[in-house]
Amino acid sequence: MESPNLTTVTEFILLGLSSRPELQVHLFLLFLMIYLMILLGNLLIVLLILRDSRLHTPMYFFLTNLSIIEVCFTSSVFPQMLVHFLAEKKSISYSRCVIQVYAFLTFGIAECYILSVMAYDRYVAIRDPLRYTITMNWRFCGILAAGSWLGGFALSIVDTVTTFQLSFCRDNVINHFLCEMPALLHLSCTDTNHAELVMHVLCIFTLFCPITFIIISYAQIIVAVLRVRPAQGGRKAFSTCSSHLLVVTLFFGTIMSLYTKPRSLSSPEYNKIISVFYVAFTPALNPLIYSLRNKEVKMALRRLLGKSEGA
Repeated sequence: MESPNLTTVTEFILLGLSSRPELQVHLFLLFLMIYLMILLGNLLIVLLILRDSRLHTPMYFFLTNLSIIEVCFTSSVFPQMLVHFLAEKKSISYSRCVIQVYAFLTFGIAECYILSVMAYDRYVAIRDPLRYTITMNWRFCGILAAGSWLGGFALSIVDTVTTFQLSFCRDNVINHFLCEMPALLHLSCTDTNHAELVMHVLCIFTLFCPITFIIISYAQIIVAVLRVRPAQGGRKAFSTCSSHLLVVTLFFGTIMSLYTKPRSLSSPEYNKIISVFYVAFTPALNPLIYSLRNKEVKMALRRLLGKSEGA
């Protein structure tokens, strides 16, 4: 006798961003350009930090981790999405869908944690600058970074296993451009209450806890900055945090609007639009935010270009 929970679907069809054939090439070129910007921008930041000894500090160590996570995060989605823009049949096998969900969640969760670690780093730097190098020693920084990565790898297993314990026996067409948990819940032909509960509980640990920690850190930073005299010193201190705060707002604002919203109140079209923001636009903006608003990164780029010209 077959189990009623047996999954009969062997592949999924992804409808993508648009069903209009005349737009597929234009979308391919647009997202290819965005993907190249993400890769080149983040890998350039990693290169600058590795080559310039002036950037060998905890702040830039965590920025290196963030850039690597962004490359992995977008690479779990973009190659397949680009192929599907030009393919007649936009299919993905069941096993590849499982892998994509796991990879996407792993790097997304790791990014949430590394952003909270970066907030703590700025808090220590501004609140207690004299003890900064002692508190944020390399061993402690390594533990924080490793914990962010391991948290992503571990917690994403729970979401992935919960999602693919559901049955997909009536339809295999996903109105999305990637295999993502909310889209798969819409597709399931079995009760999804347990899966939704697990997703919302995990959101507490992967979204609400990090963002709460970040808010507390920045509240403490603001208090510390207000005590700095003269006022110019306070502005200079807070300017080191503005880039990070902008990234946090963009990333958490979009992803929380999708994963914390009840399924009954969301729609596939809404989910796709929100997903584009944190899958494509936010990772593409991060290198620009950190380079254009950061004098040390711009100086490191000038030194690198100067060496290249002199070689």
